[in-house]
Amino acid sequence: MHVMVIGAAGMIGRKLVEAIAADPAAVGAEVDRLTLVDVIAPAVPPALASVGKALAVDLSQPGEAGRLVEMRPDLVFHLAAIVSGEAEADFDKGYRVNLDGTRALFEAIRHEGQREPYAPKVIFASSIAVFGEPFPEKIGDEFFTTPLTSYGTQKAICELLLADYTRRGIFDGVGIRLPTICIRPGTPNKAASGFFSNILREPLSGKEAVLPVDESVRHWFASPRSAVGFFLHAARMGTSAIGPRRNLTMPGLSALVGEEIEALRRVAGEQAVKLIRREPDPVIRRIVSGWATDFDARRASALGFKAETTFDEIIRIHIEDELGGKI
Repeated sequence: MHVMVIGAAGMIGRKLVEAIAADPAAVGAEVDRLTLVDVIAPAVPPALASVGKALAVDLSQPGEAGRLVEMRPDLVFHLAAIVSGEAEADFDKGYRVNLDGTRALFEAIRHEGQREPYAPKVIFASSIAVFGEPFPEKIGDEFFTTPLTSYGTQKAICELLLADYTRRGIFDGVGIRLPTICIRPGTPNKAASGFFSNILREPLSGKEAVLPVDESVRHWFASPRSAVGFFLHAARMGTSAIGPRRNLTMPGLSALVGEEIEALRRVAGEQAVKLIRREPDPVIRRIVSGWATDFDARRASALGFKAETTFDEIIRIHIEDELGGKI
């Protein structure tokens, strides 16, 4: 199988590639060719050096999507995007990267299939940002998408495109609506949701973190480990069970910021909690106030997708995967 990961230099992309390196059959077949793509050339793991190559490509630039699709990958993970805060701050860039780049990829696949039969499997990273208030107590699989951010709108449009191109047999698409991924490793980014990770990751490393919202804010979470699991499961599974509604809300954990902090206290002690500094940010508070808080992800769960059920578990996964198993 030829696997292409677009957005391979991002956090989830890197972890996905690491999982494939650890188990080359993790996608459901042996990987004999791997192409890693991002705006900067991603690193190819040593275990995949014989089958892998890295390309620096901006998918939103004319002709670049066609150049990738000419390689005719069997499986495409499309993870490339700019994050929510940046998409809100830079309107043009958000639509160019998140929408135009995705449409260019889909169109390149269509044109390649017109030249000679070709219909790869495409796993697309969407987001719960496709939903907007007013919300029910739990958002079920029948709830409509009415996003209240540019990022959410871009993802919602791409979901519609993915469903239509799949319906027409251009490719076999699955849209993965990710929860907010927590705890994200590394350093803070421009995502409006970044503080959910910051208030845990930084104190676990003995550093101060800023909390810009009230502890009463509730949100929907899953770990990076679960996120990788979602994509690998989507790659392996037969898609006939999904039906025509190709975009799936992933399972996760609904929790208050205050519950995050209490989990941190249980796992790492009071000294870690004392490193959280309250500093209200009206812009972040406004964005977060329009986000969904709880889901009934029964379609995805019935199809075998799984996530954590407690924040203690999410924190311990971060300690195992990023901190060598100890703090």
